[in-house]
Amino acid sequence: MSNQNVENKETDHEEPPARFFAEFPYPTYEEWRAESEKALKGANWEKKLITKTYEGINLQPMYRMEDLEGLTHCESLPGSFPFVRGSNAMGYLDKPWEISQECAEPFAVKMHEVLQQELNKGGTTIHVVADKATLNGIDGDKADDAYLGKGISLSTLDDVQQAFHGFDLEKTPLLIFAGTSGMQLLSLFAALMKANGRDYHQLKGCIGVDPIGYLATVGELSYSLDTYYDEMAATANWAHDNTKQLRTILVQGHPYHNSGANAVQELAFVLATGVEYLQKMQQRGVSIDVAAKQIVFSFSVGTNFFMEIAKLRAGRMLWAQIVEAFGGTQEAQKMYIHARTSAFTKSVYDPYVNMLRTTTEAFSAIVGGVDSLHVGYFDEAVRPADDFSHRIARNTQIMLQQECNLTQPVDPAGGSWYIEKLTSEVAEKTWNLFQEVEAVGGIVESLQQNLPQERVEVTAKSKADGLAKRKDVILGTNMYPNLLEKPLEVPVFDARIFKEQRKNQINDYRLDIDDVECKSRLEEVEQSSLKGTAEKSLLEVAITAILSGATLGDITNVIRKNQNVTSINPMNIHSADEQYRQMRQRTEAYIERTGKNVEVFLVNMGEIPQHKARADFVSGFLEVGAFTMLKNNGFATVEEAAKAALESGATIAVICSTDATYPELVPPLAKLIKEGNPQITLFLAGLPPEDLQLVYKEAGIDDFIHVRANCYKMLAKLQKDRGIV
Repeated sequence: MSNQNVENKETDHEEPPARFFAEFPYPTYEEWRAESEKALKGANWEKKLITKTYEGINLQPMYRMEDLEGLTHCESLPGSFPFVRGSNAMGYLDKPWEISQECAEPFAVKMHEVLQQELNKGGTTIHVVADKATLNGIDGDKADDAYLGKGISLSTLDDVQQAFHGFDLEKTPLLIFAGTSGMQLLSLFAALMKANGRDYHQLKGCIGVDPIGYLATVGELSYSLDTYYDEMAATANWAHDNTKQLRTILVQGHPYHNSGANAVQELAFVLATGVEYLQKMQQRGVSIDVAAKQIVFSFSVGTNFFMEIAKLRAGRMLWAQIVEAFGGTQEAQKMYIHARTSAFTKSVYDPYVNMLRTTTEAFSAIVGGVDSLHVGYFDEAVRPADDFSHRIARNTQIMLQQECNLTQPVDPAGGSWYIEKLTSEVAEKTWNLFQEVEAVGGIVESLQQNLPQERVEVTAKSKADGLAKRKDVILGTNMYPNLLEKPLEVPVFDARIFKEQRKNQINDYRLDIDDVECKSRLEEVEQSSLKGTAEKSLLEVAITAILSGATLGDITNVIRKNQNVTSINPMNIHSADEQYRQMRQRTEAYIERTGKNVEVFLVNMGEIPQHKARADFVSGFLEVGAFTMLKNNGFATVEEAAKAALESGATIAVICSTDATYPELVPPLAKLIKEGNPQITLFLAGLPPEDLQLVYKEAGIDDFIHVRANCYKMLAKLQKDRGIV
C-alpha cells in the first residue's frame, strides 16, 4: 500500500471535530417531555409512561444524573461501607459466586450420587435440602409420613457417612438449611469428619437455622423460641471459636416471597428477623461481631429484573447500617447473600419456559452481587428434579460465569441512574416498613399480630388481579397456552415404604452400638444443657455422643425438655400461576369425567383479514381455560354464520369482525343465534363504545372479550355455568 493510500485511509477514520457536536443543541428534560406529550396525541402522559410497581414505586420513563442528587451511597466504592456495591472490593474478579445447586434426594445413597455429579460438573458447594423431620430434630423412624420425602432424612452417623463420604468438607463449603435443629446437624457433620480423621475445625459454609422463618412457613414450633435461641447461641459461639469459616444462622426471605410479597416486604421482614437474632444472641452473651458474622441471608429473586437488583443492593446497604448501629465492626457489617431463583414465578404448564425465567432471575441475582446462587429446576413446580433438570440449571450458572463473563466488571449496575435511584427508593420504603415492624415489638410480635400476613396478602391479591386481567403475563398459562403439551411424568414416592426402610436402617444402627456408652454420653449432653445451652462445651459433648451412637433425635430429646408450642397464622405460600392452574385442571378433570369438553364456536365474519386478528385473540383468551375452539375461515352472511353456529352444538359463541362492520352485523346476527338457542353464551370480540354496548346487549350479546377484560373471572364463570366446577 502506498503512503498516499495510508494517508487517505487514516483521513477516512478521523474523528469529527468538536464543533461538529456543538451543532446539535443539548435538549432539556422539559423539551423532551414536551415532545413526548406531542407524540402521545393527547393521551395522559403519566398514565402512559410512568409504571407503578407492586412496591408502590413509580418508575419514570427516563432517568437523569439529577436523580442521584443527595444519594450518598453513590459515592461509595466496592468493598466499602455501606457495601451497596458489594462486600468485596474486587467483586467476582478474584472469587466468583458459589454455584450452589439444591439437592433434595430422600435416599442417602442417591444423594451421594447427585452431589458427586454436581461437584464433578461445575458445582462448588454441597447444598443439601433436609426433610421436615430432620429440620425438627426428629429421627426418620419416629416421624409422621408427611415429614418424610421432600429432602434427605439424616438421623445417624451412618446416614451422613453414606451421603457425604469421599467429599472434602475441609475445602468444599456446605449449605444446609437446618430448620430448627442446627446444633444437631452440626454435631452430625463434625462427628463425621472426626470419625474419618478429618479436621472438623475446617468446616465451612453454612449449616443454618431460622426458627422464625420456619415458624412463618409452617405456623407452629414444638418448643418456645427461647429454646431455639439458646441452641442458636451455643452453636454460634462454638462455630466462631472452632471453625471461623462456618455460619450457623440462615435468615430466609422465601416464606414471604413465595406468599406473594413484593421486594420491599421481603427485604423488610428479613431485616427484622436479622435484628431479632442479633438482639437475642447479645442477650445470651454472643457479641455483635460474632452474631452478625454468623448470619447468611437467603433471598428469592423474581422476574422483575431491575427491582431484584435494587433489592439486593438495598439489603446490603441497610444491613450495614443496622450492624453499625449495634456497634459492629466494618467486617461484621457485610451481608453475606445466598439467593435462589423464585419458586413463586414457576409454572406447572409449559414448564420448559421456566428455563427462561430462571436465566433472567439468575442474571438479576448476579448483577445484584450475590455470594452464592441456586438456579431453580425448570420442573420443580411439578416433580423432584431429575438428571436433566439438574444439568440445565447448573449449566445456566456455568454459562453466565464462563461464557457470558458476568464475573466482570465489579458492580455492573453501579452508576446506572435508574438502578441507583431505584436502590435508594427500595431502601427508603423498606426502612419505613421495617420501622413499623419494630414499632409493634419486632418480627415475632408482628407475625403474632398478622402484620406481615396481611400486608403480603394485599400484595398477593394485587398480583393475582394483574394476572387475572392479563396485565401481567405467565407465558403458557394465562397467555399463549399450549393445549397439546404432554404433562411431565411424576415419579411416585411411597412415604410408608420409605419410613419402613428408615425404621429398619435406624434399628440396625442402634443394635450395633454400645448402649451403656451412648447413654452415658447423652447424660453428659443433658448436664451440659442444664448449665445453659449457650455453654460452648455443649457442642463438644454432643459430637462425642454422636460418635458413641446417639442419633439426631436423641440429641434433640436431651437438650429440649419443656415442650411449649409456639403458633401463628402461617404465610399463605403458593405460586403465581395457582388460580389459572387450578382452573385448567378443573377443565381437564371435567373432560376425564365426561369424555367431552366445552366447545366455543368462532363466528368469524367476512374474509380472513377482516376477522383473523380478533379470532386469534379470542382463541388465546378462551384456551387459557382449556376450552375447545371451533374455528373457520369466515362467513359471508349473518344467516350462514348463525346457522353454522347453531349446528355446531357449541354452548359458547364469539362474534369476530371489525368495529366498522359491527353496527350492521351484530344486531341481526346475535338475534338469530339467540332465537335459535337461548341458552348459548354469546360474546363479541372487542369493546365497543358504551352506547353500542347497550344496543348489542339488547340484541343478545352477553359480554365482550377484549384486552382489558378480566380473563380469569370470565373463564371461571363459564366453568361454573357449564357445570365444570
